Amino acid sequence: MILLLGASGLLGHNVLRILLERGERVRVLLRPAATLCYLEPTEILRGSLLNPKSLLQAATDCDAIINCAGTTDMALRDLDDYTPVNRDLPAMLCRLMDATGIRTLVHTSTANTIAPGPKEHPTDESAPFAAPFDRSNYAISKMEGERVLLDYAAMHPESRIVIVNPGFMVGPYDPKPSSGKLLLAGYRKPLMAAPCGGKSFLHVRDAATAICNALQRGETGRYLLTGESLTLKEFYALQAQVCGYRQRFVTLPSPLVRFAGRLGNLLQHLGARTMLCTRNTDQLLIEEAYDCSRAERELGLPHTPVCDAIRDFFAWREGKYE
Repeated sequence: MILLLGASGLLGHNVLRILLERGERVRVLLRPAATLCYLEPTEILRGSLLNPKSLLQAATDCDAIINCAGTTDMALRDLDDYTPVNRDLPAMLCRLMDATGIRTLVHTSTANTIAPGPKEHPTDESAPFAAPFDRSNYAISKMEGERVLLDYAAMHPESRIVIVNPGFMVGPYDPKPSSGKLLLAGYRKPLMAAPCGGKSFLHVRDAATAICNALQRGETGRYLLTGESLTLKEFYALQAQVCGYRQRFVTLPSPLVRFAGRLGNLLQHLGARTMLCTRNTDQLLIEEAYDCSRAERELGLPHTPVCDAIRDFFAWREGKYE
């Protein structure tokens, strides 16, 4: 039996599908109001991820844990808004492993805890936690969660804690939407404007496949799950090609983007809820290229073209995805 946390999100939903396709027995722990738009998992338990009793009940008789839960809302202002799920839950999972004897945990972090490089010099897992992400409360909380788990692993060599660091995942089963907001922002707009930076894009099913493989493969440590490094201009051009529409793209001047971030800082200080702040806008001005060869070798990370990820996202939204 595998305990899956975060099954209602984009990544968790895709992980759940793959596990069931492989014939695994899966138990999911969902918030009382959370829903799954698919699937017949072996068991659904209701409760809080941050309730030790709920976690212990959910982990009973399980052989491994996959944690896909995370607070990712970039409009949250304070570090304390992120730490309960991104830092404190990993600490609770360490105590849960002690209490249950579970020895395998696959934990989802983010590529943002690893400094990216340009396309000509992609970085690997050895790169430090660095600017601009070291000013992001989301990334800071994820980094703190990683440290908790790696410290635990150092003291418990009998346990295997695989930390995966995904890039920007795109694909089906994105009900909120999460990453899909980026796609919808430019969909069929005759004119699209965005900053000069880019991201490492990958099909969410590729990340989910590597995570499921990590139940049996890989060692304690970090694995970058990344894909094609594209600027936002390149990404939106690809989306227009895939979806069959014409679009003119304007690259926003970097000084204008930085000014917008400072304006957002002021709005947040006045109590407004907005993703516009320098912590976020600075990230949109850099390229993100990573070397994911370790995950390819050890976790069998596949590489589906990003154009297929875009196509699958819109096919799912239109009810045409199988």
